[in-house]
Amino acid sequence: MPYPTFDRSRLHLKPLSEREHDLTRDVILSLNDPIPAYNNPRLAILADRIIEAKERGATVMLMIGAHVIRAGVNRFLIDLMEKGFISLIGTNGACAIHDMEFAMIGKTTESVAKYISEGQFGLWQESGRVNDAAIYAKDHGYGLGESIGKMIVENPLEFPYRDSSLFAAGYHLGIPITTHVGIGQDIVHEHPNFDGAAVGESSYRDFLTLAHFVENLEGGVMLNVGTAVMGPEVYLKALSMARNIAHREGRTIQHFTTAVFDMVDLGDDPTLEAPKTNAIYYFRPYKTVLVRTVADGGESHYIRGDHRATITNLHRLIMEKVG
Repeated sequence: MPYPTFDRSRLHLKPLSEREHDLTRDVILSLNDPIPAYNNPRLAILADRIIEAKERGATVMLMIGAHVIRAGVNRFLIDLMEKGFISLIGTNGACAIHDMEFAMIGKTTESVAKYISEGQFGLWQESGRVNDAAIYAKDHGYGLGESIGKMIVENPLEFPYRDSSLFAAGYHLGIPITTHVGIGQDIVHEHPNFDGAAVGESSYRDFLTLAHFVENLEGGVMLNVGTAVMGPEVYLKALSMARNIAHREGRTIQHFTTAVFDMVDLGDDPTLEAPKTNAIYYFRPYKTVLVRTVADGGESHYIRGDHRATITNLHRLIMEKVG
């Protein structure tokens, strides 16, 4: 007989208006706001590589974790999208939730410590709109990220703060914001309206979209920003698929640039793989993004610092270089 399962109909969801939020729209920087000082010569090299990739029509892609959304740098990424410097942004499920909540109520992020003790963590009615977008995506052949962006753009009264939404900008510009979900990892998976089949199908469609763009990564750039598992793992599998096809067609996907934006101390030379006796060997962005996937002719860079400083200064350098 099948194992017993949790009956979600017994859950009590509260409205977001009753949730205490740790972040408001005040955290979201405008393009004219002062940005934190940051100095790393590798950032200027990355700016050059991104400009060069755009000029040759190669893919420039980011894989991001939810802390990028929470760092308030959306408008800087959107500006790069609008100016053609970003081809695709891959996100996890938490990115979608934070982005949608900001667009909906101008607030996001609950206290895990407070609400887990009450048995209320994640159980907020309006957050489940992400699940509605997944069902729509499955029924209409969309990827999950595109469906979320479409929902935000086409319902302006429900999403009054959509001007700073990555997902809305992606849908408006036709630039994929793909969403790569690990079932059980996001608060909306607790909800009674969560449809695992819909999320699986629409998230997998996003994976295939991302793999399509990786096929054009020769001469391009891949930035892994604040994602320790999803980003490097999704990128790794997509790259293997793309190289499999390229090899059969007599092409190569070897000469491209990668970078990791994070806070971990990776030692003096993060382009050389650490031994298994060193704990940082198990930090996937290190060995996957900075070492193994560029070993055949690419280059990699490690940008250590707060996303609020590193992303904004990368934007500044690109804008200065293109005048």
